[in-house]
Amino acid sequence: MKDIVKIIAGVRKKVGKLTIEWHEDLNPFQLLIGTVLSQRTKDVNTDKATSQLFSKFRTPEQLAKADLREIMKLIKPSGFYKTKARYIKKISKIIVEKYNGKIPANRELLMGLPGVGAKTSGIIMVYGFGKPSAIPVDVHVHRISNRIGLVKTKKPEDTEIELMKFVPKKNWIELNELFVLFGQNVCIARNPHCWECPITRYCDYYRNIYSKKN
Repeated sequence: MKDIVKIIAGVRKKVGKLTIEWHEDLNPFQLLIGTVLSQRTKDVNTDKATSQLFSKFRTPEQLAKADLREIMKLIKPSGFYKTKARYIKKISKIIVEKYNGKIPANRELLMGLPGVGAKTSGIIMVYGFGKPSAIPVDVHVHRISNRIGLVKTKKPEDTEIELMKFVPKKNWIELNELFVLFGQNVCIARNPHCWECPITRYCDYYRNIYSKKN
């Protein structure tokens, strides 16, 4: 078993001073909408879409009443904007009508909302409510966990289940953000920057590449 505490510490030392800008200072509802917008797009596009949307509509009540075409226009930078706009409007209506305008702090209820899956619900529980009840797994966390050799999984959902078995619960909240930042800046999808990676000693990918070169 790899030393996950030392791996997290190494990643923290490398990228701990960086931040995921788009979800700073958002309340749970805005974080939920922002996470829906972040699906299948780059952070820079999410940042632009959330900024444009929240500059005009900031509450579930406002978005529930908003014109669908206007929502589409505001979130267009995020991609798949027509589908995402429909999700956003439906989510807002449900939050208003069923939950009195407040996001439920319950993962199962969150996953019952349109367009909300395991990753999105996990992010809301962790970053929106500060509850270490999940390890949100996006493409970065899934890729890095498999690349290092922490897990051997096909789907992000399975990666979360496996990580939760051995990652100390006190580290659940920070693991997602650290691995996302690490995946954006060092352990990128193609041609990872292994020369600046602080955890090569624990990495199966690095060991395999190094052994082939020697």
